[in-house]
Amino acid sequence: MTTSVMAEMRKERVTITTASGRHDFQVEITATDADRSMGLMFRKSLARRAGMLFAYPKSFEITMWMKNTYISLDMIFIRKDGRVHRIEKGTEPFSERVIASQGDVSAVLEVAAGVADEIGLKPGDRIEHAFFTGK
Repeated sequence: MTTSVMAEMRKERVTITTASGRHDFQVEITATDADRSMGLMFRKSLARRAGMLFAYPKSFEITMWMKNTYISLDMIFIRKDGRVHRIEKGTEPFSERVIASQGDVSAVLEVAAGVADEIGLKPGDRIEHAFFTGK
C-alpha cells in the first residue's frame, strides 16, 4: 500500500468499554473493498491505541488472514449492536491460516497484539462507534 493511499483512509475514534474502563483508539476506517483487502498488510508498526475497523453493511461469518502482515494483531469480531463476539489474540504474522469470526458479525477491529489483554477485553464488552446500532 502506498503512502498516498494510506493517507486517504479516514481516521475516527473508537471507544472500547471493559470492566477496567473506557479506552479510546484512533482507527482507520475501511470504506471500500480495496481498503478491506489491503487492511494492515505491509505495515511494520502499529501504535498501542491505533487500529483498523473493517465494517460491513450486513452481518455474516467474516474470515481474515495475516498474509503480508508484518505485525501481530488482536482481531476483535463485533456484532452489529457493538458487542464483542470473539477475540483472536496474537495472530501470527505472514500466516495464511484463515481466522473466522465463528458466528455472524458485522465488523472486525484490529489492534496491536496484547492490547486486548492490557484493557481486559472480553466477549460481551462494548465497542462504541457511529457504525454500530444506536450510536
